[in-house]
Amino acid sequence: MDGTNESTQGNFILLGFSNHPHLERILFVVILIAYLLTLMGNTTIILVSRLDPHLHTPMYFFVAHLSFLDLSFTTSSIPQLLYNLSGCDKTISYTGCAIQLFLFLGLGGVECLLLAVMAYDRFVAICKPLHYMVVMNPRLCLGLVLVAWGCGVANSLVMSPVTLRLPRCGHLSVDHFLCEMPTLIRMACVNTAAIEGTVFVLAVGIVLSPLVCILVSYGCIVRAVLQIQSASGRHKAFNTCGSHLTVVSLFYGNIIYMYMQPRNSSSQDQGKFLTLFYNIVTPLLNPLIYTLRNKEVKGALRRLLLHDREGGKEQK
Repeated sequence: MDGTNESTQGNFILLGFSNHPHLERILFVVILIAYLLTLMGNTTIILVSRLDPHLHTPMYFFVAHLSFLDLSFTTSSIPQLLYNLSGCDKTISYTGCAIQLFLFLGLGGVECLLLAVMAYDRFVAICKPLHYMVVMNPRLCLGLVLVAWGCGVANSLVMSPVTLRLPRCGHLSVDHFLCEMPTLIRMACVNTAAIEGTVFVLAVGIVLSPLVCILVSYGCIVRAVLQIQSASGRHKAFNTCGSHLTVVSLFYGNIIYMYMQPRNSSSQDQGKFLTLFYNIVTPLLNPLIYTLRNKEVKGALRRLLLHDREGGKEQK
């Protein structure tokens, strides 16, 4: 029987955390609360960035897109995980698995590229401040975002069908809480050296190349900041980059640690929790990082809240 037909005839089984049944109820409550907070936090960032004229800048244009990405990325897997944690049914349809894989790969790739775009934005802001609004014009900002989306989606369109078409010889139990590419490849009953080589090449383009761009941008930023004479000027410049650098460290630190783990049963469990961190904790923290570290966002929230209160008083 053909591997593709075999997969499409039945559902996949997401084993998830079923080998830790005592943790499932605790995880359900914790993840549900974190997911709701993620929705609220990222939606707030998007609305504030759109509603406050002071935040109509290239930086917050990219931050709003990052928040939208985080919302989409989390929603691609967490509702299914909550459903599986809430009862005995651990299944996901073939179509559901395909959609989840496509979104996970696509949105993850877009985020890597968008973080590189945001690093370039910070580079221009600090190294070429007088030309910032000319260089980072609305047309270029939109173009950079569209390129990030296009490359991320293209990567997913290439890898998702190849991964799903691998013959699995009846193995439909996915040892994860989502349809993740490395786990699905390991389920195959054929030699996967060719596809793993393709994955490596694409990962260099989608994951490592943006990281190199980020490191080069911050190298130039550090050199420019160290040439600033005043301590207050240096502090302001570093503070401008602090939020983005924190987000990059969380995002890439988790990815690098996750994929450098050896393949054994204990690392597989560890990998699930790291992926969970990547899926829910990072998108939850991003709005807090941008809110707590940026006076502009705090000021925008304050202005919007005061405006709503004044509007309410006038109506009374």
